[in-house]
Amino acid sequence: MSRRQHFSLLVVRGDGTRVLRFNFPKRLVLIGLAIVVVTSAVVGVLLTDWLHLRRITGEARPYIEQVAEHRAALDSVNRKVAELRREVSGWRDIHARLFDAFGPEGTSGTRDKGMGGPSAPVDPVPRHLSPRDELSRLAEGVGEESQHLKALDRLMARAGKILAILPSRWPVRGSVNSEFGNRPSPWTKATEFHSGMDIRVERGSLVKAPAGGIVSFAGSHAEYGLTVILEHGNDIRSVYGHLSKIGVTSGQRVDRGTEIGLTGNTGRSSGPHLHYEILVKGQAVNPRAYLWD
Repeated sequence: MSRRQHFSLLVVRGDGTRVLRFNFPKRLVLIGLAIVVVTSAVVGVLLTDWLHLRRITGEARPYIEQVAEHRAALDSVNRKVAELRREVSGWRDIHARLFDAFGPEGTSGTRDKGMGGPSAPVDPVPRHLSPRDELSRLAEGVGEESQHLKALDRLMARAGKILAILPSRWPVRGSVNSEFGNRPSPWTKATEFHSGMDIRVERGSLVKAPAGGIVSFAGSHAEYGLTVILEHGNDIRSVYGHLSKIGVTSGQRVDRGTEIGLTGNTGRSSGPHLHYEILVKGQAVNPRAYLWD
């Protein structure tokens, strides 16, 4: 093969003396150069892309942090909305109890209807909901409860008139010496029926009407001494006995909290106290059933 088809590499000393000589085929050298050029070009392109990507990543880092913050905020909102939905669902039980206590009677045979089917949680909530879906479900639940609250408001407006006439407050504060029901007589020790409750207080303590009504009696009673009887409506009356002073007159209308007299020891009494009694349709009932506090 001709020398022109080869490249030679000479290794010489510093004094010009030739030491080694390497001959390379021209084709191999050209291929090597091509590989070096291509490799350099590829490395250059990759380096350029890497620098560009690094710059983009640096610019995008604040946005990535913001996205992460927004995602955390959305997750927090989603949890809060889910908690609110559970709270709204809990209102239904309260509404049901109130309607059961004050609402109209169910129709005849309602409780006799046959029922069946597998048990399942009430108002199941999917575990994975988008904030939009969760808000939609919450809005739907709030809308339903809004209607319930309006119905409950109308119901309580009617029930409030009845509740206002109930003697639900203490006429005077004090410990109870004798409860409603059978007890040993303070005089004979024999068992007797006590139609009210005896509240121990100092003589001259203010007695206040526990509910509004009309004074049906204000005067002296053989057993209770100075006595006041209030008519509250719906065949409900309250009696206040052993007073030392009466502060109202028969036929007078009183409001809840009106001072009707002072406690004392008049009538058949062993010491200062207030005999407090409630009658429904003429029958004595336990006053504690009407006291709310």
